[in-house]
Amino acid sequence: MKEVYNPHDKFFKEIFGKVEVTKDFIENYLPENILKIIDTNTLEPQKDSFITEDLEEIFSDMLFKVNINNKEGYIYLLFEHKSYKEKNISFQLLKYMIEIWEAKINKEKTYQLPIIIPLVIYHGKDRWNLSTNLGELIVGYENLTEDIKKHIPNYEYLIYDLSQYTDDDIKGEAQLRIILTIFRDIFIKDNKGIQESVERAARYLKELEDKQTGIEYFETFIRYIISARPNLTRENMEDMRENVNRIYPEGSEVIMTIIERYREEGRQEGRLEGKIEVAKKLIKMDLTIDEIIEATGLKKEEIYEIRKKILN
Repeated sequence: MKEVYNPHDKFFKEIFGKVEVTKDFIENYLPENILKIIDTNTLEPQKDSFITEDLEEIFSDMLFKVNINNKEGYIYLLFEHKSYKEKNISFQLLKYMIEIWEAKINKEKTYQLPIIIPLVIYHGKDRWNLSTNLGELIVGYENLTEDIKKHIPNYEYLIYDLSQYTDDDIKGEAQLRIILTIFRDIFIKDNKGIQESVERAARYLKELEDKQTGIEYFETFIRYIISARPNLTRENMEDMRENVNRIYPEGSEVIMTIIERYREEGRQEGRLEGKIEVAKKLIKMDLTIDEIIEATGLKKEEIYEIRKKILN
């Protein structure tokens, strides 16, 4: 998979990339009639990403191979994180499924296409009120008779609108409940509400027997929150740390470590920017490369790059 820069996508891929989390989601949220023909013990993430480059910043996708009705099939997770809804998402999903089928044909030289069940997990600000049928995009489709409809492609995807979930609706093990809760809250809650979500996550993580896994997961979780909510103040973070300390002391240490790490990165970035500005002035004064290296501590390649940008 290509590197993902959006914090929502990145967190989604990090967490749902764990087979146990995706398996937990499938077993708790798929309709019973679908779940009973899926062997979740065969769930296997696929390394190839079939998403098209022009949509890379809009959607994040994950593909899992799994036995469906005793045959090889796929579960396709599509994560939609924007504050607006894509009206043609059923068409986009169809394109992705065709790309997956084409890849199977080209790589395995087979024309027996696997079953693909598409799921959409949405955590935007507004309720998902779009149709889940491809036929809704086809003008006049609903007025056709059944004998005509059979000649026209149509399917329905599964939608999980996290914005409508209550705490009681969120099921599964600790890791799954944490990611679904914070995805639900990240756009709609104020900073105080986000602090409460962090405290809830700390309570969930106390359930984990593997403490090291819990700490690592909490660090990923806090990094996501800091990236996705840059308006969190130092006071918010300190309140968060103090409240978590009463619930999950290990989590409090994680928050403090991350805060200090970000501060140090900020200081280093500030120093680097200062060195670059000094180097620019010295280049304009026509000093030699060696003199600029001695004055700034920058590498020769860095100075060449700065000079190239100035000349351009």
